[in-house]
Amino acid sequence: MTTSLTKSDFSRRGFLKGGAGLAFFLGAGGLSAVAVRAQNAEPLDVNPWLTISPSGTISIVFPSTEMGQSSYSTLPQILAEELDANWDDVVIAQLNEDDRTFGNPLFGGVLYTAGSTSVQGYYEPMRRAGAQARDVLLQIASRQLEVRKDSLRTEPSAVVAEDGTRLSYGALAASGTEDVQIPDADAIALKDPQDFRIIGQEVPRRDVPAKSTGKARYAIDVEIDNMAYAAVLRTPVEGETPRSVDDAEARAVAGVIDVVTLPDGVAVVAESLWAALGARDLVQVTWSDSSPARAFDSNATLAAYAEAARDPQAEAAVWAQTGDAASAIAKADRTVSHLYLSDYAYHAQIEPMAAVATVDPDGMGAEVWAGTQTQSWTTHTVMETLGTTQDRIRLNMMTMGGSFGRRTAFVQDYVRDAVLSSKAVGRPVKVIWTREDDVKHGTFRPAAAQKLEAGLTAHGRLTGWHHRVATPSVIGFFNPGRWEAVKPNDVISMRGAESKFYGIKDFQADHIITERQARLAPYRGIGAAYTSFAAEAFMDELAAEAGRDPLDFRLDLVEENPRGRHLLEKVAEMSGWRARGDRALGLSFAGYSSSMAAGVAEIEVDDDTGEIAVTQIWAAVDAGRIVSPDNAHNQIEGGIIFGISSALTERIDIEEGQVLQSNFFDYEILRADRVPQIDIYMATVEAPPTGVGEVGTPMASAAIANAFFAAKGQRLRHMPFTPDRVRDALQSELRLDL
Repeated sequence: MTTSLTKSDFSRRGFLKGGAGLAFFLGAGGLSAVAVRAQNAEPLDVNPWLTISPSGTISIVFPSTEMGQSSYSTLPQILAEELDANWDDVVIAQLNEDDRTFGNPLFGGVLYTAGSTSVQGYYEPMRRAGAQARDVLLQIASRQLEVRKDSLRTEPSAVVAEDGTRLSYGALAASGTEDVQIPDADAIALKDPQDFRIIGQEVPRRDVPAKSTGKARYAIDVEIDNMAYAAVLRTPVEGETPRSVDDAEARAVAGVIDVVTLPDGVAVVAESLWAALGARDLVQVTWSDSSPARAFDSNATLAAYAEAARDPQAEAAVWAQTGDAASAIAKADRTVSHLYLSDYAYHAQIEPMAAVATVDPDGMGAEVWAGTQTQSWTTHTVMETLGTTQDRIRLNMMTMGGSFGRRTAFVQDYVRDAVLSSKAVGRPVKVIWTREDDVKHGTFRPAAAQKLEAGLTAHGRLTGWHHRVATPSVIGFFNPGRWEAVKPNDVISMRGAESKFYGIKDFQADHIITERQARLAPYRGIGAAYTSFAAEAFMDELAAEAGRDPLDFRLDLVEENPRGRHLLEKVAEMSGWRARGDRALGLSFAGYSSSMAAGVAEIEVDDDTGEIAVTQIWAAVDAGRIVSPDNAHNQIEGGIIFGISSALTERIDIEEGQVLQSNFFDYEILRADRVPQIDIYMATVEAPPTGVGEVGTPMASAAIANAFFAAKGQRLRHMPFTPDRVRDALQSELRLDL
């Protein structure tokens, strides 16, 4: 069951006249309760996190957004566990506004779903909200039964006395909170994990049935009365604007309502999408021609980044440092250095951009339906577009068909265009991007050049590590206000370069902040999607230079990380690493944030075509406590597939400021028949959750590159490993060193 929740709902339904039940308020000082007594038994809100109705229905707020990662079910499960709720009694209320009461603690209270942070950020506050509500219910039962509270226990959605008397949560909620003492938020005892009934169990996802039957509603599915459709002709080069518009032919198309000039394009609004798309092709626009983006060229960009990475005098911001890497490398018996490159990559989410907006007659308010990763920034976009205040915005957060960072921009142009088009024609308008729109006008994972240098002792041990990453600031583009607060530290560009899972005594990672040459956005795994490729491919090269097994070389570096050592040993066991013979196996040990993954890839190489086929992946993962095991497995598996795809084929090329690719025929993603067998082990640990959505991606590319070396004795240092690059490596008599 699903409901939607906004602040207006709280004020309208918060204290129903004549209602009866409990209202819980969890703020900075903890939970407080208000008794609401009346004759009838209508449900009452349990603010801000939950409502318990006299009928037994338990409504739990879902503060994030759902894009396939199942946080829609997983977060309410956390609260339901501590409440000791029957999962079948729970309905989920999507939060539909920028109410910072529910903000993600890991993003400073901003409502933002990204970076595998939802479970991490909400795990503690949602557990405590559920536990406090459960304590209040126990107190009410104690008062009603005239027994000690500690003589009572809870079972799903009921309090049970020693004599077997059973009081439902609904009945207790209806009886009020007279003489109830609210426990302090930080002092309340939480469940022993051994007593968990929901966390760690296979609980059915609430979003799957509707998605499986086609009943799930995405923004592209929204239909409202009198709605028109808009297709936008966008400037082919970033930063250009329409100088003149000849729309006579377009307006002559049956069904066309208006042609609206936008800041960076022209929207054709029509009675049907097909009319809008057809008429869009007839619009003649003269664009401005002064944007610096006209000089953007991905090949030239990567060459410039490589030059910066090689330049020892290039200005760099220290991202992570311990000891003295430069001295350790200078004193080493041998030094090794290599350059690694990675191209731009497109998010390739299954659902392109879509939004519906209906602007109020006075032009100062709007209702919007959109799939985004943030209530906060979507609200900001609408407010900025209309020059209005937050109270005039009614937001409907829709589920998304994937995102991977695509829907995170501080100003969301697809939402903005729906609002502007609706305001212009005085009707609700749905804006839909085609796949070609999304590829050519999307935002991308940045290109990067990385130089790594390290020292080796005479005994083949690592001494000193220096990782230089030449890539732009992603935050600087997609959220410039945030960049002003955090620069020069860009976690989106640099995550993974800190190499936090290894115990390297003398270590330094630097960010050479290059000029941006494309529109940028976070991507699954963010910086770790490419920094871990370079770091783990280089780690293998060091092992080879030392004449040591890649596993043993890494095991030396995890002596103080027993959980990481366990993963490496486990994946070696799973893959038969020690007895691999002539199998083409490659090892990688990476992760995301505090989640770790050790992976082994087995590959086959077609020498004639240059095609790499990944035949099997083994992965051992530690992501702390797993709330939903089946979903965690799915997310890790999906992340691995994402990583394989970006490693083998995914590449965006830009010439004269324009993206060359346009659809999946020339931006190839991994097809179903190329997905390997994937075996996943998830470690059982007594530790807080650290996220599963990103952890599978970073280790995949290096595992494949290292397997290629095992197969062919050559190195792949430019991602993706396209057939032409593979053939070049196979034809080289020397090791490829870019």
